[in-house]
Amino acid sequence: MAKENSRLVSLRDGLIQGILQSVEEVRLNGHPTRRLPGNASVSVSGVEGEALLLQLDMKGIYASTGSACNSSSVEPSHVLTALGTPEEAIHGSLRLTLGRNNLAEEIDYVLEVLPGIVGRLSAGTGQIQKGGKINE
Repeated sequence: MAKENSRLVSLRDGLIQGILQSVEEVRLNGHPTRRLPGNASVSVSGVEGEALLLQLDMKGIYASTGSACNSSSVEPSHVLTALGTPEEAIHGSLRLTLGRNNLAEEIDYVLEVLPGIVGRLSAGTGQIQKGGKINE
């Protein structure tokens, strides 16, 4: 178990550092190290979390917004609110959870794909429009 936790911490820390270095207007949610081994949570300013999730899903990356304990709610995450996260950042939150089946290559893929998606969404392209259509 300790070996697996260490592996997950290494993957998680690489994912977090990669996101912070490659994505504009991003902030880490929570403490950098005092967090679950497989938990990476960030907020991207100026991007709606739901649009981000849709774009990631289209690339085969499964993520969530908000907290796991309240994943079915559309209300802002009470956890992020309690951490003092600004409401705009909460709406752009992204939670990636890692487990025993995740590989370093998958982290590399997320880091390859995510900056472009965020860039398109920040520029106003790739946004979800009424009727569920994607504006690209």
